[in-house]
Amino acid sequence: MTDDDRIKLEPSWKQALRSEFDQPYMQELRDFLRQEHAAGKEIYPPGPMIFNALNSTPLDKVKVVILGQDPYHGPGQAHGLCFSVQPGTPIPPSLLNIYKELQRDLNIDIASHGCLQHWAEQGVLLLNTTMTVERGTAASHANKGWQHFTDRVIEVVSEHQPNLVFLLWGAHAQSKRKLIDATKHLVLTSVHPSPLSAYRGFLGCGHFSQTNRFLEQRGLMPIDWRLPTA
Repeated sequence: MTDDDRIKLEPSWKQALRSEFDQPYMQELRDFLRQEHAAGKEIYPPGPMIFNALNSTPLDKVKVVILGQDPYHGPGQAHGLCFSVQPGTPIPPSLLNIYKELQRDLNIDIASHGCLQHWAEQGVLLLNTTMTVERGTAASHANKGWQHFTDRVIEVVSEHQPNLVFLLWGAHAQSKRKLIDATKHLVLTSVHPSPLSAYRGFLGCGHFSQTNRFLEQRGLMPIDWRLPTA
């Protein structure tokens, strides 16, 4: 990330976000991450996976945007997609509630794993608004600069693409609503799928069927929310 040529980023996103990498906040963020590594701290996700959401879902392929807050902070979990964990890792509680709603809404069997890469490759941008975290310390990299970058990602995708569905689950995701052009996109909101809140309206929200109905009505392929066997 020290210069434009070394940013391992999918070309359409790199073009759209090029100027962000020259912003002062990005230099401060680079310095912060360098210092954390130098202090021996373990940072998740691993470096090559930090931009996995953007690399897996090119800008002109985005159909759906799901916003998370920050990466999982346990070993072997985070791989750059919100709510998703690497294969072989237990399914986190919030993701299990997402699966329960998929089963209720679309009669999709609960997956045996927590890797959502299949969604990302179909056009579901799984974006954490903070893209790194220190092992064992939730929200440790909040307000270090990532929020400026991911706000710009949300603005860019809202401006660039027509007919998107934004799924904003919980207060943090809903705080980004102001960045979205609701005159051309469908914005669906709910409480967070966390076990602390899911029973207050996430379970029963019907967001997955509503998403596919919206896409089909606009001549777009719906998302196949079923996950292949790990």
